[in-house]
Amino acid sequence: MDGKHMQIGEVAARTELSLRTIRHYEETGLVTPSARSKGGFRLYTATDVARLMMIRRMKPLGFTLEQMRELLDATDRLDADAELGVAERGALLECVRAYEQAATEQVEKLRVQLSRAEEFATTLRTRLTQNSPVTST
Repeated sequence: MDGKHMQIGEVAARTELSLRTIRHYEETGLVTPSARSKGGFRLYTATDVARLMMIRRMKPLGFTLEQMRELLDATDRLDADAELGVAERGALLECVRAYEQAATEQVEKLRVQLSRAEEFATTLRTRLTQNSPVTST
């Protein structure tokens, strides 16, 4: 095997995704191994790993598998088809722009949630400090 291909275990380690999750994404058509070894093992490239990382980043933002597929298809077409028409390229860029906006909105919602969670933890710490028995030295 040349250095350009990785087996699923190495991909799992690089992406911090489980083997099961990677296989699920393959079953749903989000990622396809670039090759198979003579023994039938899935082989992935750095491009496949980058695709899995994109999926991994979308997941906590609440994107569905169908939304992930739509965005990945748009970025694949933008990356691969140098001869896209102006209208088609514009539509694909608009699709990516819409996902960027949705991601930005989700990030802001998560920031608010994190801030509230931090305030809550601080409130609990304060309560514990105020109610802890005083020890003398």
